[in-house]
Amino acid sequence: MTKRDDDPAADLLIQEVDEELKREQYLKIWKKYGNWIVGAAVAVVAIVAGHQGWQAWQQDIRSKEAARYAAAQAIGEPRQAAEAMAALAADSRTGYATVASLRQAGLLAEAGDVAGAVKVYDRIAADGGVDRTYRDLATLRSVLLGLEGGDATALTQRLAGLTSGPWRHSALELTAIIAHRRGEVDKARELYRQLADDAATPQNLRARAAEMLAALGGSTKKG
Repeated sequence: MTKRDDDPAADLLIQEVDEELKREQYLKIWKKYGNWIVGAAVAVVAIVAGHQGWQAWQQDIRSKEAARYAAAQAIGEPRQAAEAMAALAADSRTGYATVASLRQAGLLAEAGDVAGAVKVYDRIAADGGVDRTYRDLATLRSVLLGLEGGDATALTQRLAGLTSGPWRHSALELTAIIAHRRGEVDKARELYRQLADDAATPQNLRARAAEMLAALGGSTKKG
């Protein structure tokens, strides 16, 4: 039997037939699906254009909300500013909702409405849709406002949930403050020592911890 490799003419014929079959197959596919293919191509262009339009719209929203936030910040009276922040938080379609709520709570505290501020902070802290950084910050500020007259055990329990998060050093400092106020000097001293010895503790907080540790008659491990 003659091998195909030994017959160049046969190879050429097979190649031509193969190309013809490919063309026929292509024409059949195009005839059957051509309109769909064109439609899909148009859809891709529309999706790209739509995405670019969406980005532009989002940028416009962010710019407008940033302007509203700045305007609320500029209001001199804390309670009125808090109301403006609350309105922005309610209307916001971006991350300004959480930021505005946090600022609203801060302004309420400035206005003397501690209960109102704590309520807003606690709402943020309980919202699972909010990033943990903001939720933990809200918890921290709520506890801070509750130091005067709040239940020490409950406050300490709330702080315990923050000791592995982004605000862990501040949580430990507040826990030490509560312990000291309760007369638990040994516990406070140990917490301040942890903060003072931890190189990751923010510089100002670390300095405060070292001062408090010294005031309580303790010293760092290096000391």
